[in-house]
Amino acid sequence: SSMMTAHCSLSLPGSSDPPTLASRVLVASRNFANDATFEIKKCDLHRLEEGPPVTTVLTREDGLKYYRMMQTVRRMELKADQLYKQKIIRGFCHLCDGQEACCVGLEAGINPTDHLITAYRAHGFTFTRGLSVREILAELTGRKGGCAKGKGGSMHMYAKNFYGGNGIVGAQVPLGAGIALACKYNGKDEVCLTLYGDGAANQGQIFEAYNMAALWKLPCIFICENNRYGMGTSVERAAASTDYYKRGDFIPGLRVDGMDILCVREATRFAAAYCRSGKGPILMELQTYRYHGHSMSDPGVSYRTREEIQEVRSKSDPIMLLKDRMVNSNLASVEELKEIDVEVRKEIEDAAQFATADPEPPLEELGYHIYSSDPPFEVRGANQWIKFKSVS
Repeated sequence: SSMMTAHCSLSLPGSSDPPTLASRVLVASRNFANDATFEIKKCDLHRLEEGPPVTTVLTREDGLKYYRMMQTVRRMELKADQLYKQKIIRGFCHLCDGQEACCVGLEAGINPTDHLITAYRAHGFTFTRGLSVREILAELTGRKGGCAKGKGGSMHMYAKNFYGGNGIVGAQVPLGAGIALACKYNGKDEVCLTLYGDGAANQGQIFEAYNMAALWKLPCIFICENNRYGMGTSVERAAASTDYYKRGDFIPGLRVDGMDILCVREATRFAAAYCRSGKGPILMELQTYRYHGHSMSDPGVSYRTREEIQEVRSKSDPIMLLKDRMVNSNLASVEELKEIDVEVRKEIEDAAQFATADPEPPLEELGYHIYSSDPPFEVRGANQWIKFKSVS
């Protein structure tokens, strides 16, 4: 990001104006640039003549929005870690801190009417697709106010046009191709982002989905979030070819710096435009990194060194990269970003407070919401004498 140009288009008020508080505040904010142009890393291409642009414009407004969103995801995951260790969150819990540029960058490159489905490392996407931290944390603690009424937990959260985290490795990929088929069938100008990890990239069902998507020219963006480790296995030990962006074979692909939100945003815009033009599916590999272990039962340092994690944190942390860019190109001040950090921290504290105080759903609701719109019916419980009522 060596090349930067900042644009300012604000004029000073007449010198005769009395220096009211409002005008002093104006002068303080007047020093910021409205936008800045940054050089971004060129994507590696497979079966493509040209790829996403190598420069992009970031507006001050977008920059502040991305910063707040990434910081919220980071703090939310650290809070989930804490609640898990206090045994308030139970069961499965896969954290995505370190990968914030992926979920925020992908959302920045598509429309709210587009679709997204992912694997079980889903908290960040649940937030970027529009759910509140409160609903997410309450879902993690299994409470009534959770986004799936406390019945889904970490891997099973949903929002409008977001088809959840999915617990079966790789199984969301054919579902994503199905969502893309629905987009095409309904004649809507929509695309489906279908995410999977490097650990799922060797699943047969993924290649079956590639084939159908290519045959039927489905508007599907297959996205491999390559965070270098599938559970405790490094990519080199799991895949004969770690060029995940080339593994669609007959499907074009791009490899993207998944730690740079601007790279992710531009690549996503490019891929979405490609799909919308009717050319069929495209593959994206986001090279990213997770700071936590695979799940809460994995300390994350037996198969990789603490130094490796530190190295990534100090050199390519997605939040730090955006912050440095914004401050250096006069899009924001350090103080202003610190203020956002304080606000985010408070929001997370309040949400955690809610998620620990909110009651669990009553047992009789166990059979509720099996269908979205159906007359009530009976569901058998753990034995044939226990009956639950299912209400939509």
